[in-house]
Amino acid sequence: MNKVVVFDLGGTLMEFVGMPPSWVDYYHTGFENVNNKYGLGISEKQIETASQILTEYNPRVNYRENEIPAEELFEKAVASWNCNIPVDNIIEAFFEGIKLNTVIYDYSFDLIEKYKRDGYSVACLTDIPSGMPDDYFKKCVLPLIEKIDLYVSSQNCSYRKPNPYGLNYIAKHYGVNVNELLFIGDEEKDRLTAERAKCNFCFIKDIV
Repeated sequence: MNKVVVFDLGGTLMEFVGMPPSWVDYYHTGFENVNNKYGLGISEKQIETASQILTEYNPRVNYRENEIPAEELFEKAVASWNCNIPVDNIIEAFFEGIKLNTVIYDYSFDLIEKYKRDGYSVACLTDIPSGMPDDYFKKCVLPLIEKIDLYVSSQNCSYRKPNPYGLNYIAKHYGVNVNELLFIGDEEKDRLTAERAKCNFCFIKDIV
């Protein structure tokens, strides 16, 4: 029988140092950097409006389980700017302004290897920070991605936790019943995701 362990990433195997669960307080800084980098001459009011739009779509502020592509969110946020900067460039400059610092926890690689030695396939199911493109996030955690057999995120499966879709997708990929999965995370929403999928769950603090 194929054994599968699924890790959450943020707060479980890695973190963006100093960032709170909701990033809304950093939106203004990100948009300011876009304005300054491209010399757009955007007003303070327009920057605040863009920040408010991102805030409205932040799932930690207004609950939602469906994922929205980052490009769609930023197009909505800067619609009033009337600038001709490609949305991908806006997103890149936005996150450059936030100056994220990624740390992978010391125990993460040993833990992954332990499960592999015990005969497990290792997958991940992670919610990406609202508005962050999947490719950008993957670059931040590339050393982890290289050790994981199957990467599933809210962006590439279209649903955020606690929606159980991601766990069901992983189970189908490996040809196992979802209740045979072991999901490891750090938040209550991770536990609730496992409960809704009817699979096993463990808090990371209980195994490290």
